[in-house]
Amino acid sequence: MAESAAAANVAENKHVAVPVPAAVANGGAGEESKAEDLPEVPALPCGPRKTGLYLFIMNIRSVFKLDELGSEVLRIAVPASLALAADPLASLVDTAFIGRLGSVEIAAVGVSIAIFNQVSKVCIYPLVSVTTSFVAEEDAIISKAIEENSSHDLEKASHVDSETNNLPESGPDKAECVNSCIPTECTDLSNQGCKRKYIPSVTSALIVGSILGLLQAIFLIFSAKFVLSIMGVKSNSPMQGPAVRYLTIRSLGAPAVLLSLAMQGVFRGFKDTRTPLYATVVGDAANIILDPILMFVCHMGVTGAAVAHVVSQYLITLILLCRLVQQVDVIPASIKSLKFGRFLGCGFLLLARVVAVTFCVTLAASLAARHGPTIMAGFQICCQLWLATSLLADGLAVAGQAVLASAFAKNDNKKVIAATSRVLQLSIVLGICLTVVLGLGMKFGAGIFTKDVAVIEVIHRGIPFVAGTQTINSLAFVFDGINFGASDYTYSAYSMVGVAAVSIPCLVYLSAHNGFIGIWIALTIYMSLRTIASTWSDGSSEGAMDVSPEVMGWPQICMTCRSTFR
Repeated sequence: MAESAAAANVAENKHVAVPVPAAVANGGAGEESKAEDLPEVPALPCGPRKTGLYLFIMNIRSVFKLDELGSEVLRIAVPASLALAADPLASLVDTAFIGRLGSVEIAAVGVSIAIFNQVSKVCIYPLVSVTTSFVAEEDAIISKAIEENSSHDLEKASHVDSETNNLPESGPDKAECVNSCIPTECTDLSNQGCKRKYIPSVTSALIVGSILGLLQAIFLIFSAKFVLSIMGVKSNSPMQGPAVRYLTIRSLGAPAVLLSLAMQGVFRGFKDTRTPLYATVVGDAANIILDPILMFVCHMGVTGAAVAHVVSQYLITLILLCRLVQQVDVIPASIKSLKFGRFLGCGFLLLARVVAVTFCVTLAASLAARHGPTIMAGFQICCQLWLATSLLADGLAVAGQAVLASAFAKNDNKKVIAATSRVLQLSIVLGICLTVVLGLGMKFGAGIFTKDVAVIEVIHRGIPFVAGTQTINSLAFVFDGINFGASDYTYSAYSMVGVAAVSIPCLVYLSAHNGFIGIWIALTIYMSLRTIASTWSDGSSEGAMDVSPEVMGWPQICMTCRSTFR
């Protein structure tokens, strides 16, 4: 008896040290039927691998296979990629039209866009990222609860209740978690006509996004000249006049920008990336149509470009909001059910991360502006191309984040590993394709954006960096999605601060000594360090992606990390 008791104590201690979900402890029997179409993790002849680098070659022959997992990733990633690329592409159209006004105007707009994007990302990026994961988790558990309760299966309903209690909470809201996670209009689950659900994260995201949008608009409108002077556009610069006009008017659209991005995060959590694509395409089409009319027909110049962009953003917001209220009940049952503490806990970590991420690009734009209008104009075009094409990979990141967050909520660890491997492999393929396409496009198509020969020459000098870093960029974006899907916000924040600490001195030094080329060398170093930091974490035996087939260490560690935010 004593030996049995001792053995039990040892087992209990191990369970506390390394929390293993029931599905893993039972060999994943509870999820076996759902994972039949997923690629099996192969047994390794040399024993279990303790490195996440194996994910890059695991089931490499299935990278283009349209099985259940491949179809799900494709269904989410393609519309998400198109939606994410649509806005930068619309900015490219803006750039092409503004380029007809002259190099001073395009340089001024470039600085203004850099400022606006920096402030927007600082405000909204943490909110969008955590919203996608939170909505995916809550929606998966709520849907499972409704399905099992409607079939009156008491045993399964009890199991779902225990899972629902594990949703991220914030202190005193714990007792109300189950009630707040069940749709308010579906309390009678026998009512099959019920369509709308209440998900706390949706309402919280809308409220926070609206408040942050108003604050951003007020800040930029009243501090436009001061912020531009910090970016190198002084009072005696010919760029200041058009830059102030563009930034002030475009700031009026900040509430719409932040609210629409928050709703895009909600739809991503639902694995619905088609609705944001539809809204974005309609809004950007309106922007493209209004640009030449306001700029050249009405002779409004850069002011017309800013007005066209603001109108398009409010149109996107209206479309998304109308669609969202048809699917979700956005009126909270009580203030406590909103769980703002949950957003703040993860949001502050991502706030530090996004400041580090965007500060490097904004600093690069500021340094380019100090080299004159010609260099700034060339940098603006190169940077817009760099971001527009790189964001195509962010569609894979969105797919990985949504699939992983949902799989974690269901303890489907086989799907976690298979999905991670698939999106990483696809990101490498995408990066190689973008390198070829962008290299040829910039070489022969630079004249689309400007007729200034000096600016075109600057663009050609940036081709090796803009095109050559696409594979690195693709991996960096996808790694972000993987970490967010696993709610590993702590490592994401700390590693990015470290990367910025190294990249910022490189930007300043190389810009001073090598000018335009030096700025792009520093940006290449920055993106390389982002990818290496994620790969280093994946390759460590105790990192976030320990994918030992027998131990399943990565899912266990990720679930442990997630519990710190609950």
